[in-house]
Parts: sequence; C-alpha cells; structure tokens
Amino acid sequence: MTPDLFFGLAAFALATTCTPGPNNVMLMASGANFGFRRTLPHMLGIALGFPAMILLVGLGVMRLFEAWPLLRTILLALSVLYLGWLAWKVARAAPPGEAKATGTPLSFLQAAAFQWVNPKAWTMGLGAITLYAASRDLTSVLWVAGTYIAASVISTSAWTVAGQQLRRLLTNGTRLRVFNYTMATLLLASLLPALLG
Repeated sequence: MTPDLFFGLAAFALATTCTPGPNNVMLMASGANFGFRRTLPHMLGIALGFPAMILLVGLGVMRLFEAWPLLRTILLALSVLYLGWLAWKVARAAPPGEAKATGTPLSFLQAAAFQWVNPKAWTMGLGAITLYAASRDLTSVLWVAGTYIAASVISTSAWTVAGQQLRRLLTNGTRLRVFNYTMATLLLASLLPALLG
C-alpha cells in the first residue's frame, strides 16, 4: 500500500468510526450509565470485532452479497429489529447508582457480534474494502482491518469518555431519563441512512 493510499485510508477510517452511529451512541450511553471501566469490554468488542468483520468481508463475505442481493435485505431487516431492541434497552437503563446492581453493559462478545447486524458497520466495511482493497488480496485487506483497529481504539475511547463526563450531570433521575430516551432516539435515527440508501 502506497503512503498516499494509506493516509487516505486512515482519514477514511477515522471519519467513519468517529461520526455518530449505533456503536458510538451505545458507547456514550454505556459510559454515562456504567462508566469507562465497565464499558471496556464493549469498547474492545467494537475495536476488534469490526476489523475482524472487515477481514472476513474482504476475503469472501462480500462476494455473497454480490451473488445474492436478497441476503443484504435480510441482514438489514434483522439489523433494524435488533437495533430497535437495543434502543428500548438504552431507553430503560437504570440510574448510574442502580446500574451497578441491575444493569450490565454489552460484553466483548456481544459488542463484537453486534458488528454483524450494524448497518453503519456494513456500509463502512464494504466501502473501505471497495476503496482501499479493491483487489481483495490478503495484504490489502489486512491493511484496512489494521487501520480500523487503530481508528476504533481512538473512537471508542472518545465516545465512552464523553458519556462518562455526562454522568456527572445525570445524577438527577429526570435528566438521566431524558438522556437515555435521547440516546435511544439517536440510535433509531442512525438507521435512517441504511434504510433510505
């Protein structure tokens, strides 16, 4: 990979991972409700799960969508249902003091598996492979996946810290409910690009 292509990939990876989407909205909500330390498995699940998805997409899964476009429609329908359930869960999250006893943030495996039903992740992954690993050879796909690990560590940390900082303002039950309902609404709104595209 040439330096110009790599810097383009790095900028693309940072832009796509740092912009609002299901992962980032859920991380902010988790940071606010559970704090940074308890959200670490969720963060790592995204930072490693999404690049693993890119690797598999680049090495063969993308060909399935090309051969059977209906699979993408089915995946989108499953994604919408799952994100609807997650939005409901975010909206009903317990206050930070109670969250320790009653709520749980996403685990590493849940966050990694979530990438497979995240419409933004699919859009990012397919776009990155198309633009930066068009030949789909192992070396190019590994460059894309590796770049996304670095970008995801930056993004997941920033969104979780932002949520954790909001935690101080959310000690009031009413403010927390407004925040959680807002995060749930944003999570559902993050589906619009995938549904309209």
